[in-house]
Amino acid sequence: MDLLESLNIPVLVAPMAGGPSTPALVNAAAAAGTIGFLAGGTQTLEQFKQDLSQVTAPFGVNLFQPQLEEPDPADLARLSQILAPEFEKFDLVQPSVSPDLTNGWAEKFEAALAAQPAVMSATFGCFSAAEFQQLHERNIAAWVTVTNPEDALIAQDAGADALVVQGPKAGGHRSTWSITEEPDSRSLAELLQAVRNAGVKIPLIAAGGIMNAADVRGALQAGAVAVSCGSAFLLCDEAGTSTFNRWLLAQATVLDLESVSSRAFSGRFARGVATQFARDNEGLPPLYPYLNKMITPLREAAAGVGNWEYAYCLVGSGVQGIGSGSAKRILMSLAPSALR
Repeated sequence: MDLLESLNIPVLVAPMAGGPSTPALVNAAAAAGTIGFLAGGTQTLEQFKQDLSQVTAPFGVNLFQPQLEEPDPADLARLSQILAPEFEKFDLVQPSVSPDLTNGWAEKFEAALAAQPAVMSATFGCFSAAEFQQLHERNIAAWVTVTNPEDALIAQDAGADALVVQGPKAGGHRSTWSITEEPDSRSLAELLQAVRNAGVKIPLIAAGGIMNAADVRGALQAGAVAVSCGSAFLLCDEAGTSTFNRWLLAQATVLDLESVSSRAFSGRFARGVATQFARDNEGLPPLYPYLNKMITPLREAAAGVGNWEYAYCLVGSGVQGIGSGSAKRILMSLAPSALR
C-alpha cells in the first residue's frame, strides 16, 4: 500500500528545525497512525544520529539542501553595523561566525539512509539523480518541498514521489531554492491549483497556515492528498519548543502577537512572531545563515531577562489559535472527521 494511502489521519507532523521536532513527537505521530518528521536541517550530525536511534517506524526525515550562494560581504558588514549597538545594550561582544553552507547534507543523508525512514524530504532544493536512486533502491519515498509550479515540475521530472506544496502562511523557512528568490505570494489553494495546472501528476501534500480541521478539509478539497502541520504542534506535550518560546506563544492573545514573513529572522524568508527587530529590519538582504548565528547571543541574553524584542519564534499564521495537550489530541482535533 502507498505510504499516503496507509495513513489513519491525512495529517502529517511537519519537520520543525531548531528543537520543536523530537523523537517523542515523531513516535506519537506513528502511534496515531500517521507520519512525523525528524528535522535534521540545522542539527549537528551527532544530534541527528541520536534522534534517529530513538524513533520507531514509520517516520520521516527532512534535510536542508546545501546552499550554493554566499551572501554579499558588503551586506554582512552592514549587518554587523546594525547589530553593534544592539549588542552594546547587553554588554556583549559580537561573535564572528563561519557557517557550514552544506548543512552537513552528505553525512546526514547517509545517516538517514541507514536508519531506513519511510520517507525523506528535501527543503531548499531537490535531490540529485543519484540520491533519488539511492532512496528508491531502499524503498524510501522521496519528497521535495516546493513553493511554485516551476520547482514542482523540476522535482517531478527528477523523480520525486510526492511534493510538499508550501504556501505563504507557513511557519518557519519558506522553501525557496535560492536565498535571493522572492517567494510566491499566492495562497496555498491557488498554489495547489497552479501546480496541478502546470502538469504535475504526483501526490501533493499541502503545508502552510493549517491550524484546524476546517483548514485541513479546505486543503484536501483544493487537491492535496494530505496536509503537513507544524505550528499546530508547537505547544504540544511532546514538542521540544524552548521554554521561552512556549511562554511567548502561550501569551499570544495577551500580547496580541501576529506572525510576519521576513528575512530579519535568519537571512532568508521565514515566518515567525513579529518582533521589534523584525519590524525594524524588514528590508534586510539575503544573509542566511549568517544572521541567525550572529544574533544568537543577543537573543539568548534578551530572553534571559524576559525581553522578546529579538525573539526567534518561527510560527505560521494563526498564532493565537495554537492549542496544547498531547500530540494525539491535537491530531484528532485536526482530522476532518472532527468537524460536525
